[in-house]
Amino acid sequence: MDLAFLHPLYEHPGPWASVYVDTSRHTESMAHERQLTAVALSRELSRQGADEATCRAVREAVEALAHSPEPHGRALFARAGEVVLDTPLTRAPDGDRAHWAPLPHTAPLLELAGEDPLCIVAYVDRKGADFELRSGLGRRAAGTVAGRQYPVHRTSSADWSERHFQLRVENTWEHNAAEIADALAVSQEETRADLLILVGDDRERRSVHERLPKRLHDLVVHAPHGAGSRLLDEDVEQARAAHVLQRTEQELERFLAAREPGDDGRPGAVEGVPALVEAAREHRIDALLIRPDGPDAHREVWIGEDPDQLAMRRTELKILGEQNSWSARADDALIRSAVATGAPAISVTTLAEWTEADAPVGGLGALLRWT
Repeated sequence: MDLAFLHPLYEHPGPWASVYVDTSRHTESMAHERQLTAVALSRELSRQGADEATCRAVREAVEALAHSPEPHGRALFARAGEVVLDTPLTRAPDGDRAHWAPLPHTAPLLELAGEDPLCIVAYVDRKGADFELRSGLGRRAAGTVAGRQYPVHRTSSADWSERHFQLRVENTWEHNAAEIADALAVSQEETRADLLILVGDDRERRSVHERLPKRLHDLVVHAPHGAGSRLLDEDVEQARAAHVLQRTEQELERFLAAREPGDDGRPGAVEGVPALVEAAREHRIDALLIRPDGPDAHREVWIGEDPDQLAMRRTELKILGEQNSWSARADDALIRSAVATGAPAISVTTLAEWTEADAPVGGLGALLRWT
């Protein structure tokens, strides 16, 4: 997950209110229910020590969702009476939650707004194609390709004139496939889509696939349904989930390989909070791996005002010259450091084919920029 969108959260000091709101339920009394949620979350923040202005800002922001058609939920981050970041979620949170802490509680975003592959679904036929953009936040039309409209149908005759006609049909098909492939490549470049899902008859799908630039071949998924079908949300979600799973497995494989010492006798990956704190202080984290349910995720560390001011003990920060320090969750502190150095963060859940020994110790690990 690219964490660049979190930069505004670390341009101001805390403490911070972090609120996760489930908007996946849509009922006739939705507006009233959201108002009750707003009051409850505001009271919870006040109970945890939040100032009145910040509680009011959060309450008003949640009340504004009273008529929102948001399909999953939203995460709100506020301080000093202002909502600094309001981001949509691609998965519904497990209930409404509020946190008041020195750092924004951003770790849940890795699961709730993390890998969200953007898909272009291309409904292909002999005459052209319709494109649809799909993500965890919904769908929208993304263009139409109209190829040559005649001739597109074969005949059963075998005489010379009909064979000549058949050749023209073949040429029309090939021309249209090339037009669709060109338009699909342009659309992918403009949207930076992660997946291209082709829907249509087998031959038409293959013709378009073959004419795409080679750089896009690995992004193509062939839908299980034939011509005239419209993909169900479940079909798209299955393709998106498979893509995320593949990406996660690749990162875990990189992590496992980097665990082994290199030519200099040092590993290219670290795990466990003490080693990660040291790597974060030295700006060496290349990619942060977090298992959300890992026991070390909520382990206490000490932070200073700057992202690279981390320590296992408060006294360590004083030795480093930091006069102000606060207690924070390890996952949130490491995410702040990753944002500052431009490193991505990846949620790695324990997969069926991976053992506990394969996952980062305690649920936290990192690939290093240098050893």
